[in-house]
Amino acid sequence: MTAAGSKMPALTYKIIAECKESKARTSLMTLPHCVVETPVFMPVGTKGSLKGLLPDQLEAMDCQILLGNTYHLGTNPGPELLKKAGGLHKFMGWDRALLTDSGGFQMVSLLSLAEIKEEGVHFKSPYDGSSCLLSPENSIQIQNAIGADIIMQLDDVVSSLTTGPRVEEAMGRTIRWLDRCINAHERDDEQNIFPIVQGGLDTDLRKKCVAELIKRNVRGFAVGGISGGEAKYDFWRIVKLCSDLLPKEKPRYCMGVGFAADLVVCVALGIDMFDCVFPTRTARFGCGLVETGQINLKHKKFSTDLKPIQEGCECSTCRTYTRAYIHSIVTIETVACNLLSVHNVYYQLKLMKDIRESIKEQKFPEFVQQFMKTMFEDREVPVWIKDALSAVNIKIA
Repeated sequence: MTAAGSKMPALTYKIIAECKESKARTSLMTLPHCVVETPVFMPVGTKGSLKGLLPDQLEAMDCQILLGNTYHLGTNPGPELLKKAGGLHKFMGWDRALLTDSGGFQMVSLLSLAEIKEEGVHFKSPYDGSSCLLSPENSIQIQNAIGADIIMQLDDVVSSLTTGPRVEEAMGRTIRWLDRCINAHERDDEQNIFPIVQGGLDTDLRKKCVAELIKRNVRGFAVGGISGGEAKYDFWRIVKLCSDLLPKEKPRYCMGVGFAADLVVCVALGIDMFDCVFPTRTARFGCGLVETGQINLKHKKFSTDLKPIQEGCECSTCRTYTRAYIHSIVTIETVACNLLSVHNVYYQLKLMKDIRESIKEQKFPEFVQQFMKTMFEDREVPVWIKDALSAVNIKIA
């Protein structure tokens, strides 16, 4: 509470340190349920549960914020039950921060089941075949019931490979839907709407979209519609363009980014927040994240390997189990998914912590150079990475 007795703002954002060469910065983002240190990676718990992990395991890793999905949570368990439970935090036993996607991404992932109109998105449920409408108002109502600290506007999402008039149509509709979301929002003192920059790979459309979004009184921004199969050359240029145009004093969230090298590059380009299903999804396929990329523990060569997944890793899996043990149960016993998910999520969170520390110590360029040298120890660093980093004054040999 303030001295006057009023509530604290639902979001405050304080930059702690900035890299003197690149656009990287580390900040404290204070939300109703937790102070989140940025840059931050947010593991994805689509239906209010991170596949293969329990909330107390995430807390032990000092995970500060998770992501859930409005479309799926709105379908099951549904907003009425979530209201009765006191919101998703209580329902899933998580007392730190939450961010909810609006459901817009399902326009791409469930496109065969969706029809997009100005009023909203008509879905055929993948669960029982029933029809439902997800409108901007409905999306916000569900997110108000969920109670996440950060909620996303419903945007009109098209594949990053889409070209032509559909891209401009989606960008314009996203702006119109933002105003409808803001008008429908009933918990602005407790939850923060982030608008989403759309416009595909068209730089003029992206500029136009940012110019409109920053006119609205919002507390943070997201960059959407990328990391969906486009060329990396296009990916980093759109990220940099949006980061350059968005307000410095507010957090910037790049949606759907989760590969380690991409995270490092995007931090250098000025992004603060990321999410992706990658760490837990790749764990279900038997892969562990390591400083050189990832290893497939189903491979026979690990059957007698008594090293941890990553030497020097302090996660509970690496402190206790060997590659050989995990190889013997991977994709066979369900506990293997837990062990690999613990490691992979820890790896991502530790990477972001190391990035934050390097920025505070004014050693971020050196951190990036060493990271890339290790990640690509036996091959050339991709040209797109060199170009992206060079654009913010970090040279990679």
